Amino acid sequence: MKTNSLETTDIFRGAFFLCKGAELSQVRFRNNGKRIASFLFAGAGLDQLDKDYMNGTARVNPVQFRESLNRLRDILFENLRKDSPASSRLRREEAAASGGTRYDRKRDDRIHQGRR
Repeated sequence: MKTNSLETTDIFRGAFFLCKGAELSQVRFRNNGKRIASFLFAGAGLDQLDKDYMNGTARVNPVQFRESLNRLRDILFENLRKDSPASSRLRREEAAASGGTRYDRKRDDRIHQGRR
């Protein structure tokens, strides 16, 4: 089988490729109004695996699929944090400058909580 590469924005499809032995080569981001991540996979037989996935004839171990999905999510969020570490700091600074925080509303006493 020849080695080829395939790019997808579908995280479930990516998890399927990982289960079947493909290697994640790269995670790319593009911004066209909203941020979109794409996963680039390399490996042998990706074309056939892609056809099986699209036709609904693909089969994988569900535990392995869940682990692959979690691994992809971890990689995705790690790359997002690396790519824009200042964004969360900016949100905190903006909230502090406006005099509030994310949880600045007052909570009413709830009867089931009792009075203290």
